[in-house]
Amino acid sequence: MRKRVLENLKSRRASSRLHFTLIDPNKTGPEEALRLSRLAAEAGSDAILVGGSVGVYEPRLGEVTRSAKKSGLPVILFPGNISGLTPVADAVLFMYLINSDNVYYTTWAQTQAAPVVLEMGLEPIPTGYIIVGYGGAAGYMGFARPVPYDKPELAAAHALAGAMMGAQVIYLEAGSGAPRPVPVGAVRLSRLLLDRLGWDGLLVVGGGVRDPGQARGLAEAGADVLVTGTIGEEDPGRIPSIIEAFKGT
Repeated sequence: MRKRVLENLKSRRASSRLHFTLIDPNKTGPEEALRLSRLAAEAGSDAILVGGSVGVYEPRLGEVTRSAKKSGLPVILFPGNISGLTPVADAVLFMYLINSDNVYYTTWAQTQAAPVVLEMGLEPIPTGYIIVGYGGAAGYMGFARPVPYDKPELAAAHALAGAMMGAQVIYLEAGSGAPRPVPVGAVRLSRLLLDRLGWDGLLVVGGGVRDPGQARGLAEAGADVLVTGTIGEEDPGRIPSIIEAFKGT
């Protein structure tokens, strides 16, 4: 089984913050995925996430993933369900949705997926996934109770719990197309508690980031990784300035 992606990303984080570009195969075909992933690589993105909450299936998933890999960046699956797996990728965010009311999204889906991930030879990256505020399709489909925007202490407690349960990635998610990103207060307090724990994973933030100012704020609050998806679909020309703002802070 491949075990290099997370280690390499952590090594890169030692010298710079990271950016991931999200491609949803339900919205993006292979040709567009190739164009977006190459643009992302040129702009300084560090990895491509491939996945979505609805309508992800083979063979399209594999075709989109194969196209994204031509960028030269590692391709990590971001599955909304067991249907979001393909052996074409390099790794998978092996996620449990910490604030889901449905046990399927905390243990059952993972139990179903584990043998498949092993047989596919994917590198599993243990990930604690937390829906904040808007939540979007991910929150709706995952039966999440989104952490309120104005309760940073709850977001931080979820993040700390995920780290204590062994997650190497803590992912604070506002949802695809969210009207606003995860609040900087939630990121800042999560960073504080994770540092007190001595945790050495990656704090990832995604959803709702549309301009360099928002990206800069999340960097200053302590995010290690910024994920953007919708902005790449709507206006990919804005990706470079967002990456520059996040990494340059």
